[in-house]
Amino acid sequence: MARIRIEGLSKVFGATRAVDDVSLDVADGDFLVLLGPSGCGKTTLLRMIAGLIQPSTGRILVEDRDITYLPPRERDVAMVFQSYALYPHLSVERNIGFPLRAARRPKAEIAARVREVAAQLELDGLLGRRPRELSGGQRQRVALGRALVRDPRAFLMDEPLSNLDAKLRTATRTELTALHRRLGSTFVYVTHDQVEAMTMATRIALLDGGRVEQVGTPTEVYDQPASVFVAGFLGAPPMNLLPATAAGRGGQVVVTADGVEIPLWPGGADPTEVTLGIRPEHLRMLPAGAPAPVGSARLAGTVTGVENLGSEEVGWLAVGAASAASTDRKGGTGGDAASAAVAVRGPRPLGLAIGDRVALTVAPEHVHLFSRDSGRRLAWRPDAKVPHPSRPVELTTSGA
Repeated sequence: MARIRIEGLSKVFGATRAVDDVSLDVADGDFLVLLGPSGCGKTTLLRMIAGLIQPSTGRILVEDRDITYLPPRERDVAMVFQSYALYPHLSVERNIGFPLRAARRPKAEIAARVREVAAQLELDGLLGRRPRELSGGQRQRVALGRALVRDPRAFLMDEPLSNLDAKLRTATRTELTALHRRLGSTFVYVTHDQVEAMTMATRIALLDGGRVEQVGTPTEVYDQPASVFVAGFLGAPPMNLLPATAAGRGGQVVVTADGVEIPLWPGGADPTEVTLGIRPEHLRMLPAGAPAPVGSARLAGTVTGVENLGSEEVGWLAVGAASAASTDRKGGTGGDAASAAVAVRGPRPLGLAIGDRVALTVAPEHVHLFSRDSGRRLAWRPDAKVPHPSRPVELTTSGA
């Protein structure tokens, strides 16, 4: 097991800054997922930890040992690649045992260790096969076994499930999570798939443009996104994001978005340009003509699309002044926030049909605000990460 510290790490390729001043502290036994879109720098960061790429600046420490410029074989970390990187001419047994043979370990020790790992991964009956005779899931387990057999201090995994079909990905996610619990080892795992991150991680580091946007537990990054980017990346559909203005009016802070007014909490605020965020699952449909619950906001919109997800349904609506406009199936005009496109998600059936005029409500505690200038999360009081109705003051940029 190992604690991994990354201090001010950067990597520049020509004019491109792939990783930009990243600092992370991966606790001993943590399952840290590096999450982000393609090209955000997550694989480059992982390869620097593994020693496959040298950083331009910064340090990497395992416990208190500086490994920044050590060759990969001296780092005592194991890498599992997206492509599995198995030797096609070797059997499963010899693929798993390869790192121990390279280290010139005794044959009896190699055989015993390979049998132990094969049993752990349910590969006992496949030891004589070649990679071409295995399914995708079996090849993935062989690659994992080759990493496990060394008993490394940490495991580094670069999108190891991306080549598996949906059913196998789900099963393998469960297996990897159970393996992490059983081993208690440090895992650093790269993916662009938010479902993998949310279901497997103890903590998520979300990257964009080579920089870390937010680090936290899955619950923290989902419920308290630190920026518009994080809010828009997580969720299916992601958070509804609308341009808005927050201002004090009649002793209350009121957010206005495209003609829709949302009263929040008692207090005052100078007029501030913000981005309003509401998760689709936090919007509730109101019966025709019904008022919003006391303390909640009411939005009206026109249904522009409905998606059947099996047990759930997603409705797409145009709200406010845009609700009468012609829109695409997601209620938007190519994703422009100014079109006031809103998604609502709930158990099927929602009872929506295209063209319906419906009313929605949202409770104040489910409203998120972000700075229009910086994109960072706004807090309603300096000592809080989330708004609180009893002690509101001014809008401040959150340190979340």
